[in-house]
Amino acid sequence: MSTYQDALRASTRLCETHDERWSTINPEYVARLKVQNRFQTGLDIARYTAGIMRRDMAEYDVDPSRYTQSLGCWHGFIGQQKMLAVKRHHGTTDKRYLYLSGWMIAAMRSEFGPLPDQSMHEKTSVPALIEELYSFLHQADARELGHLFHELDDARQHGDDVATRAVQTRIDNFETHVVPIIADIDAGFGNEEATYLLAKKMIEAGACCLQIENQVSDAKQCGHQDGKVTVPHEDFLAKINAIRYAFLELGVDDGVIVARTDSLGAGLTQKLPVSKEPGDLADQYNSYLYTVPIDTSDDINEGDTVIKQDGELRKPLRLANGLYRFRSGTGEDRVVLDCITSLQHGADLLWIETEKPHVGQIAKMVDRVRSVVPDAKLVYNNSPSFNWTLNFRQQVFDAWQQEGRNVSEYDRDQLMDAKYDDSELAAVADEWTRNFQRDASQQAGVFHHLITLPTYHTAALSTDELAKGYFGEDGMLAYVMGVQRREIREGLACVKHQDMAGSNLGDDHKEYFAGDGALKASGKDNTMNQFG
Repeated sequence: MSTYQDALRASTRLCETHDERWSTINPEYVARLKVQNRFQTGLDIARYTAGIMRRDMAEYDVDPSRYTQSLGCWHGFIGQQKMLAVKRHHGTTDKRYLYLSGWMIAAMRSEFGPLPDQSMHEKTSVPALIEELYSFLHQADARELGHLFHELDDARQHGDDVATRAVQTRIDNFETHVVPIIADIDAGFGNEEATYLLAKKMIEAGACCLQIENQVSDAKQCGHQDGKVTVPHEDFLAKINAIRYAFLELGVDDGVIVARTDSLGAGLTQKLPVSKEPGDLADQYNSYLYTVPIDTSDDINEGDTVIKQDGELRKPLRLANGLYRFRSGTGEDRVVLDCITSLQHGADLLWIETEKPHVGQIAKMVDRVRSVVPDAKLVYNNSPSFNWTLNFRQQVFDAWQQEGRNVSEYDRDQLMDAKYDDSELAAVADEWTRNFQRDASQQAGVFHHLITLPTYHTAALSTDELAKGYFGEDGMLAYVMGVQRREIREGLACVKHQDMAGSNLGDDHKEYFAGDGALKASGKDNTMNQFG
């Protein structure tokens, strides 16, 4: 990336070639606009962020303590505020991404109103949200650089060369808020052609990483709900291929594909693949089916399906809805096969949807995958669908019981009870929760930790708190104490909501375009000045 001074020199040369015709164009203003708009297209973003992910993946392979994280978001403003907060509290966006959740789009963004996570929302809303997120991240860059440009002008006006150089250095070393987005393409919203077309739209909007799951597209369920139906490997691999072709066609050669398997909790399949030779993928997929032996033709009813397994004719159990059942207890084996097969056929990262956050359970499956594909890495959903408090308290209870400790003062089934909140067991469970991401990354191959639905829950909680006080006895004090005063005390830029929405940025542009005749909004009568 060129420096601010490089951009200034280039714009100066350009303006000079047009003599008096461009006499009203200030080269410095041109340079500022260019620096504030580093990325011209979504593909620029996709290529840049894909490079970030590939670098982070390589660093994780060397040192698994260097894992990455993200939070899910359903609006551009939410994504912007997350990255502003990351930079403010941690000084850098390094290894912090954003996650785009199909669940959140279904619940928050569909024109049909709130929907369950079943791929019923408009698929065009997925690339639209990617574009929206990057528009807000662009604006965060422009706003912060705009403030730096004002500091630069002030330093120059005061003749302070030291301050001038210091601000120029900060401008040249400015870290963009634009980070990788891991985007959920669900089960592809149709066949492999539909997956390819949607993937292109998502990549063109800026996505460098697409996550696809191995469920039947038109029967898709949330990974943490019942009734999941998986597809044979050949169908899933065709969609992985479709996504890779989309990346390569658009010149995003480092694009990242996350293959998600829901097989651990999915006991059904809609389609029996055709095996061409013993031991092929279709044969392995069918080997997990619940079947019964056929002794005579009387064991076959009208419309029954018959397959040959290990030289024996068997009948897969078909339910009233036409779906076939897998044998119970085969979920882990199917997950391992899904993971190995996906990595061997073009996927870069894995996602295993589990029923609880348990490092040992994840590590057991990953170890089996890594025995075949040594650099296998996971994206793991730190899901709000888990009851984290109860899960980790029960894990501590079980560990203590196995160690022979006396746990008679605890009721394992009632460990969520508030009476245990101050107990030793609860304190240990909280520590295990605090260390879960670190431990899972170092012991279970988790490269990326995400929370799918955090702001869905934070929005509900904060709104409940405000509504309780505002419509109650506190009235306006509920907002002042619970929101505005906290914003001021904690230094949140959003307390100046006019500036956050681009008012000062717009004033700068008006001055660029109209000079002294610009009608600005940020004069002495702007109430935003009350915040200093």
